Amino acid sequence: MFVSQEDLTIHRKRHAKEEFYSCSRCEKRFSSQRGLYHHMNIHAGKYKCTECGKCCQSSSALEVHSRSHSGQKPFQCSVCNKRFTTSGDLVRHSRIHSGEKPFKCQECNKAFAQFGDLKSHMRAHTGDKLYKCSLCNKRFSQSSSLQRHERRIHSNTRPYQCPLCHKVFATNSDLKCHVHIHTDAKPYSCIHCLDHFTFHIQLKTHLLKSHNEGAWLTCHICQKKFCRSGNLKRHVCRHKGVKPYVCTDCPE
Repeated sequence: MFVSQEDLTIHRKRHAKEEFYSCSRCEKRFSSQRGLYHHMNIHAGKYKCTECGKCCQSSSALEVHSRSHSGQKPFQCSVCNKRFTTSGDLVRHSRIHSGEKPFKCQECNKAFAQFGDLKSHMRAHTGDKLYKCSLCNKRFSQSSSLQRHERRIHSNTRPYQCPLCHKVFATNSDLKCHVHIHTDAKPYSCIHCLDHFTFHIQLKTHLLKSHNEGAWLTCHICQKKFCRSGNLKRHVCRHKGVKPYVCTDCPE
């Protein structure tokens, strides 16, 4: 449901895979001029975080981002009491407890709790990798994956610091995962057997292995099955003899 006809029209273009407006700086494409306009604010540095230098597309996005530094989390889950920085994060989290998966792939009927997961999944059917690293030419299906790659691999910047042990991280998500180690928190619970897990990926693995909920990833060479895409990628590299990561300090 949408508030305006314009929002509905823009949304329909995504289903039709229509993205007419391209950024001249990073190759990202948009289905509306408004989306491109807000995106260009990132390149212009109009809304820049004074803590870490990240540029946001709007003042509201900058306000949300600033909570990653202040620790403010105004939205609380009524089931497990976990807190979130945005209402959207809370809505997406609540589907872990409810089991709701409203987004369905039209190609293979696989259902997803998050729209972003469906978009990523659809690129497995199309093979699209729109975003290319300017330093190593590696390509990614999501701009967020490219950004994480650039921060983790090519940048020494680690603006996110653990308040408990002062270890620093390149991304806020890495910091959040790390903090669970100190708190022993297990915010992710299985709706079938009520087991609790520290990380969401542990819950996804548990649902697949114990309750057969989800889909195994199969190696096209030997048919071995995996529950994590990263493990499958490493496995396929061993078949092909590919070793893409080279130490810069020794010739090994």
